[in-house]
Amino acid sequence: MRAQFVFGEVWVGLRRNLTMTAALVVVVAISLSLLGTGLLFVKQVDHTRNLWQSKVQLSVYLCDSNPLSAGCVQNGPATAAERAQIYSTLMSLKNEVTSAKYLTQAQDYAQFRQEFSDDQVLLSYTTQQDIPASFEVKLKNAQADAAAVTAAVSRMRGVDSVGNDSLILSKFYRLLNGARDAVIVVAIILIIAAILLVANTIRLSAFNRRRETAIMRLVGASNFYVQLPFLVEGMIAGLFGWLVAVGLLVGARTGLDGLQQYFTFPVQLSTLDLVEVVVITMFIALVLCGATSFLTLRRYLRV
Repeated sequence: MRAQFVFGEVWVGLRRNLTMTAALVVVVAISLSLLGTGLLFVKQVDHTRNLWQSKVQLSVYLCDSNPLSAGCVQNGPATAAERAQIYSTLMSLKNEVTSAKYLTQAQDYAQFRQEFSDDQVLLSYTTQQDIPASFEVKLKNAQADAAAVTAAVSRMRGVDSVGNDSLILSKFYRLLNGARDAVIVVAIILIIAAILLVANTIRLSAFNRRRETAIMRLVGASNFYVQLPFLVEGMIAGLFGWLVAVGLLVGARTGLDGLQQYFTFPVQLSTLDLVEVVVITMFIALVLCGATSFLTLRRYLRV
């Protein structure tokens, strides 16, 4: 088999069907970029969730001089014995609780001022007496264990309220998941369109060269030798579309990294995340164009 002949046939096919090839490149590029963006969304959400799950998930606020619950109004500020009992209860929940740390009112207030240092209006109206002492509790599984721990300590003497930090982000996670799913659905639709376009492009190319392929079959050329130029033609178009998609994915990664402005801690995607998605989309491009070309040729290259 001469490589020069194969690549010559590939060039002829791409040149004859330039408009169809350009359309194929565009559709493959858009579908792969959307699919890759969906995969980057998945990684972004996972990184964000893992980051926040490694932080404090529950805050057990203790009764103080400004109580909110009826129990605190009746019993007064939490005593040292009540704090010890609350801590003992938390640490007894070995299947749910990883650690529990007591913060005094002054420590909680200092942490509050640090976290909201950009909001000077809020800081000017908030005093140390407004921030109660608390236990910061880390859970083994923020979503599965929060309810059990909350039920265990919420009615204890000395407990004013229990705050679940993971609930604050649950709506944002649902928004991200919904956007990710929408992107992936659109990408799948475009991939189906790309498959149809690949089939039509290869079919048109085979039709335009039906005389040459018929002569090759008559002189004894194998099926693979006849089909190879068309396979390479489809895969080259897919690779060009993939290269365009890579540029779009780099831009998508930059946009997703901008999400970190909504968090106290950075949740940027790593270069390894981008490389992994790029490799996956390249594999999809080759399989999509190669397999579609092969299946189309089995039907339309019969002499």
